[in-house]
Amino acid sequence: MAQAPLLGAETHQHWSERIPRESAEGIRLRHPGIEVTTEQFSGRPGEVLPGLAKDAELLVLGSRGLSRMSGFVVGSVGLAVVAHAEQPVVLVRAAGQTAGEHTTEPAGIPSVATPYRPVVLGLDIDSPDASVIEFAFDAAVRRSTSLRAVHAWTLPPYYAYGVAVDFELHTDLGRQQDTALTEVLRPWRKKFPDVEVVTESGSGRAADYLIDASHNASLVVVGRRIRRSPIGTHVGPVTHSVLHHATAPVAVVPHS
Repeated sequence: MAQAPLLGAETHQHWSERIPRESAEGIRLRHPGIEVTTEQFSGRPGEVLPGLAKDAELLVLGSRGLSRMSGFVVGSVGLAVVAHAEQPVVLVRAAGQTAGEHTTEPAGIPSVATPYRPVVLGLDIDSPDASVIEFAFDAAVRRSTSLRAVHAWTLPPYYAYGVAVDFELHTDLGRQQDTALTEVLRPWRKKFPDVEVVTESGSGRAADYLIDASHNASLVVVGRRIRRSPIGTHVGPVTHSVLHHATAPVAVVPHS
């Protein structure tokens, strides 16, 4: 339609009705146990979709991902929806394959017949949010897979001013962060006893750890603090970077 701006009204209506109808038919064939309905709305997607999400449990969008190596290239619609939706939003690369969320067969080929890869949770232990953590555990339960909780921490400020690195202090800080991460997850391990939990804590940029972990994940779960003000950023730097570069589907869970 973008390549043929002079389409007549009847042709435009034909395609605008045919595309969702055929998409729904394809979903019904692949997933016969799911009820599928179609609706059409007028307006800018980035403005309409967040409003529709208020009555939904989950909103799923396709991305403009180029390849598994390139990761996401999230367009203006995706960023606008993530920034303003108050329900979880999952972004899935449009060119991705479902088999890529599964472990590989002995021959080295991903297959939907093999178990799911782990769910990766980006966790801020200074202000952990229950809705983000529960979403990740629930996703792991649905996939019958493990949960990999990833936390990154920063070194003391004086490290940036050329002070010699104290490896013993670095080790002690690492142990403290590991202990804090374990304590945050303790009640969730009890609530979801069947989920195997693997923790990873290290100094550096959280986005780098999550992007690296996404290469062996079926889903990456990150949080987004809801900001009511019309000015300022609504998508934090870690979530923004993960959306652009993760190689697995990304779930953004808004929280207060």
